[in-house]
Amino acid sequence: MDHGTAGTSISDVPYPDIREAVRKLCAQFPGEYWRRLDAVRGYPTEFVQSLTEAGYLAVLIPETYGGAGLPLSAAAAILEVIHAEGCNGAACHAQMYTMGTVLRHGSDAQKAAFLPAIAQGELRLQAFGVTEPTSGSDTTSLSTFARRDGDSYVVNGQKIWTSRAEHSDLMLLLARTTPRDQVTRRTDGLSTFLVDMRSALGSGLTIRPIRTMMNHNSCEVFFDNLRVPAANLVGEEGRGFRYILDGMNAERLLIASESIGDAKWFIAKAVAYANERKVFGRPIGQNQGIQFPIARAHAQMRAAELMLHAGLARYEAGQACGEEANTAKMLAAEAAWAAGEACIQTHGGFGFAEEYDVERKYREARLYQVAPISTNLILSYIAEHVLGMPRSY
Repeated sequence: MDHGTAGTSISDVPYPDIREAVRKLCAQFPGEYWRRLDAVRGYPTEFVQSLTEAGYLAVLIPETYGGAGLPLSAAAAILEVIHAEGCNGAACHAQMYTMGTVLRHGSDAQKAAFLPAIAQGELRLQAFGVTEPTSGSDTTSLSTFARRDGDSYVVNGQKIWTSRAEHSDLMLLLARTTPRDQVTRRTDGLSTFLVDMRSALGSGLTIRPIRTMMNHNSCEVFFDNLRVPAANLVGEEGRGFRYILDGMNAERLLIASESIGDAKWFIAKAVAYANERKVFGRPIGQNQGIQFPIARAHAQMRAAELMLHAGLARYEAGQACGEEANTAKMLAAEAAWAAGEACIQTHGGFGFAEEYDVERKYREARLYQVAPISTNLILSYIAEHVLGMPRSY
């Protein structure tokens, strides 16, 4: 049979060797490991360290700086397999999608100062400071302000849903450097900085964890006269929104790959249980009421997978990929949720038992219909930028 229950055969997928190696690594971190962390809201330090040592978190860093120099599709393959094997890449995926901003717009000095250490695992670039309590997904309305003062910037403000802030050495921060009433366009006057959180913590930077329904290490971050060296400004002052947009398309594509991995896990889990579980003397998978939701979820996953591959191809070719990246993220998140619904329904009451891992993955998969961008905002983007409809408010 050419196609398995979880998707394309190994001969059809890109990076088969990397995928197999990631599977072997993930096998060292079974469900019990993740259940234990979930119970105490712990950070998967050992898992992240293993990925780092294997070089998977440095795949996008050029070989010149000690990385693998591979394209975004390699990072997507790694994250997909992590999720398809029952693990979770949220503890470390930001390093992959924030990397593009530094690679494309960082100075030679910044790259030389940070990239080799990130590639070696000596530094973690995991925190992405964009969202604020009052602006949400309206990035151009953020109010965190960075005022130039000599050879540094003084930052004041607050970020929310800054995941992994407690476990990161560096933060990619978006802050306003020109008051909004002094710019021509909403997207002007925003700048991007690399913040060294090691020296900043307790010296103008405060982190407060937010407990959520899944173990996602989310935090509020407060800036109180935090000094950031001017040398840590990424690119030109006032053009940070454009730099962040580059990373956002990469983020959408990588999150889509995680959701596709989740869908594959749910589908494989549901198929295995449906074939094994017997009621009234026959496997429950013999019933169309069990078969059809799983089959439909598989079809949804495959459609999202094709859109992801289209988006990755355009991204790597340097072409505009906003439509593909956003659509892939939306379709993949919905496919993962549909697969999760089918999986938990197939398991019945056992789907709610921790030992099966279904309820944990179910909670984790739901996040991606809301973050890092909600489905409604993606639909607004498609309506306005793809279909040419009026901007909605």
